[in-house]
This record gives sequence, structure tokens and C-alpha cells, in this order.
Amino acid sequence: MPDTPFAPVILGNEPGSFPHSVLAERHPAIIRQVREAFPYGPGQHTALDGLLGSCTRGVVEPLPADAPDRDRWHGWGLAECAGRSWYDVPWLWSESYFYRRLLDAVGWFGPGPWQGIDPFRPFKRAELDAPETDEELAALDGLRDLPEEERARALLHGSLWGNRADLGFRLSAAGAEERDPAPALVADDSDTLWSLLPPGGTGTLVLVADNAGRELVPDLLLIAHLLTEGRAARAVLHVKPYPYYVSDATTADVVDALHRLRAASGAAAEYGRVLWAALADGRLTVRAHPFSCAPLPYASMPDDLRAEFATATLTVVKGDLNYRRLVGDRLWPPTTPFRETTACFPGPVAALRTLKSDVITGLTPATEAALVAAEGQGWRTGGTHALIQVDPSRHQQ
Repeated sequence: MPDTPFAPVILGNEPGSFPHSVLAERHPAIIRQVREAFPYGPGQHTALDGLLGSCTRGVVEPLPADAPDRDRWHGWGLAECAGRSWYDVPWLWSESYFYRRLLDAVGWFGPGPWQGIDPFRPFKRAELDAPETDEELAALDGLRDLPEEERARALLHGSLWGNRADLGFRLSAAGAEERDPAPALVADDSDTLWSLLPPGGTGTLVLVADNAGRELVPDLLLIAHLLTEGRAARAVLHVKPYPYYVSDATTADVVDALHRLRAASGAAAEYGRVLWAALADGRLTVRAHPFSCAPLPYASMPDDLRAEFATATLTVVKGDLNYRRLVGDRLWPPTTPFRETTACFPGPVAALRTLKSDVITGLTPATEAALVAAEGQGWRTGGTHALIQVDPSRHQQ
């Protein structure tokens, strides 16, 4: 990601910045949490201590010679970043590589008894099994008698807000904009989104998932609705091939979420049965492409993934990290048009995202001014604002 004068690549080397706090504070905290969550042995403890020292005071180190994905990471920029401070390489790259090295430290790649054991599973399961989840799933029963368009709208907002708003079953966030000078929904292209997924549709929806647990559940509910109501004939759910960014969804997390739905009652269980049947007959498929864990923007996606996105009726990218990868992890002027930053994407694409990092595009000058006046720059990272942005173009590659 070469710098441009108006939108430099985000680094973590500015003390006091949000990226710097992630590298200096959040990553050490994650190491401590993982260490305490499992009865790891001396080997893992030593490796975790080494990672802590490396990522806070040291430099980026290469992967072990026998790492199964060593060549892939060299293609993703490891050769250029090795030997440099974690703070001086692109923030997107250093964050991603931290999780790759964390998996090494706990023995995920094996061989050994800890091979394939998700170090974040206790946190994911605790959220999925929380009593609040029962309350959120029970709320689905209240949607049954609504017209299809209102149910679709509610489920879209559930997917957008994830676990921040009782599965988000807000029929509209427009009222918030009327009441509050700093709107909760800072951009809303939902009408364009629905125009790409009309009733009676025969196309394919691709949804690139973000977090597991109580965020993945509403993503699955949205997919179930689109399939059941004929707004999509087929759906593809992209998840991570291995544990990533603490809570990012893997195939195992999809299975856990489906079991959670099927064990519920009422409408939640019905959605669970729909999804289970859709997986069995091929209307819904799960993909775990290696590039999903790449430390790179989607502009650098491989040809097979580009071809898949190009043929989709709509690709929905969920969450903050996927947004950063979609538009490029840069300090864009907030009023930079969203469609300009997604020109690398080969098919129609929508972003559903709560704001948890500095990257933002597609705001109107009035919206940016209202946010800054109300909150300074805190609106960028607090997770209290969200957006629905759509580029309906099918770009020629």
C-alpha cells in the first residue's frame, strides 16, 4: 500500500494514537488472557513471553523454517517487514502478523496435542452461551407477524449492529439522526442494497463474516431470511481458515452458532433448521479462503477470489477489519467517496460496519461536521456509530 499525499497508510508509531494503543496495550492484554485461559505448558509460556517481548520492544521476526505457510507470508510482505519495529510497518500488517505468531506460540500449527485448539474459544463460547443471547433469540418471535420488508430491514440492522443493540432489531435508525446531532447511522445506502436483492431474486449473495458468537448469529439469520424469502437463490459465507483477531469467525464457530439456534425455541429454532437444510442441499456454502487472513487490502486479492466476487450478485463485507481491507487501511479524508475507494472490487459490494478504527470514507460534509462537533475524533473508534455503504458497480478488471 504505497502512500499517497492525501491518504497515507496507517502506522502504529504515533504515541497516543488508536493504532499505537492496540500494539502497545491490547496485544499484551490478549497474550495475558490467552495464557490464563488454557493450562498451557512451559513451552507455550516461554513462546508467549517471547512474543510479548518481540511485539512491544523488539522487531518483526520471520516464521519458523518449517511453518506450513512460510512462502505465503513472504508473498504477503514478510521479507520486507522482518527486522523492522512492529510500530513502523503498516498497522494492518502488524496486527495480522501478531495473530499469526500467537497461533505459533500456543501450538496451533503443531504437531502436538495443542494442534488446532482455538486459543480464543473460551471467550467465543462465553458470549454465545450468555443469558443475553437467549433474550436476543427470543426477540425474533416478535418479528414473525411483520411484513417481509420490515423483517428484512430489522434483520439487516441486527447484522449491522451485532451484539451492540439486542441483535439490532431496529426497524430504522432514521429517528436517531433526527434527534441527535451526531447520528448513530452515519451513512445509509440500504435502499441500494435492497435493490440488488429484490424478492424473487435468482442470484448469489456472498457474506464475508466478521466476529463469531453474538455477531455471527444475526449474520446467519439475515442469510436465512434472504434464502427463505427468495431474495437470493444461493449464499456463500466466508469465514477465517484459522483463529484470528480474537473473535473472528471460523467454520467451527459457524457450527457452534447453528447448534445454538437449533437448541433455541420459536423462530430462532426455525431459522436454525433453515440454515442446516441449506447447507445440506448446497444453497448455503462455507468458504475459508487463505486470503481471509492476509495482512493486505482486497486490492491485492488473488485471481480465484476475484473471480468469485465478480460473479456474485452482491458481496456484503461485515465489520471493521473487512472495511479496512475493502477501502484500504489509510487516513482517507472522511468525505472521500466510498465508490472511489472500492474501485478495486470486481463486483457489487456492501459494507456493514460499526466504527472501531480511524478509517472512514463516504461521509457527507454535514455528517462529518456534526460528528466532530459532538465528539471530537472519538466517533471514529468508539463503536457507537455504524454505516451501510454500497457500491453497486461491476468494475472491469
